[in-house]
Amino acid sequence: MKVFITIVSMVTCSCCCDCVYAKDYESTSKTNKQEIENKEKKVPNISQVAAKHILVASKQEAEDLLKKIKNDNENLTFEKAARKYSKCPSKMNGGDLGFFGKNMMVKEFENVAFNLKIGEISEPTETQFGWHLIKVYDQK
Repeated sequence: MKVFITIVSMVTCSCCCDCVYAKDYESTSKTNKQEIENKEKKVPNISQVAAKHILVASKQEAEDLLKKIKNDNENLTFEKAARKYSKCPSKMNGGDLGFFGKNMMVKEFENVAFNLKIGEISEPTETQFGWHLIKVYDQK
């Protein structure tokens, strides 16, 4: 899997806008450089996210877990909850899925993951596999 992710990263890198901007910076005026930098700040170009998830059978189960994690009454972290309750084999790693790009996960999961801020936990999200809580921990 690491080889696949590395290949995806190299392909993504070879055609990203940053590479085009880097070439164009030499020949653009100071005003154009500022416009490009402002656009980059407003619309982050996220090509991959690193996420953890918890997979359960029902929406109610996902909602209950989310409440427990957010309330922190039982000192239950997201990772501990994944190890204890998730039905996915990734539970052994605290639900960690590592980095993934667009079109690598089912659409419902991807849409949520790419719209979360780092450290944010999603509301329960349904896919063909069940109900997920998703936590993004990095972006690039």
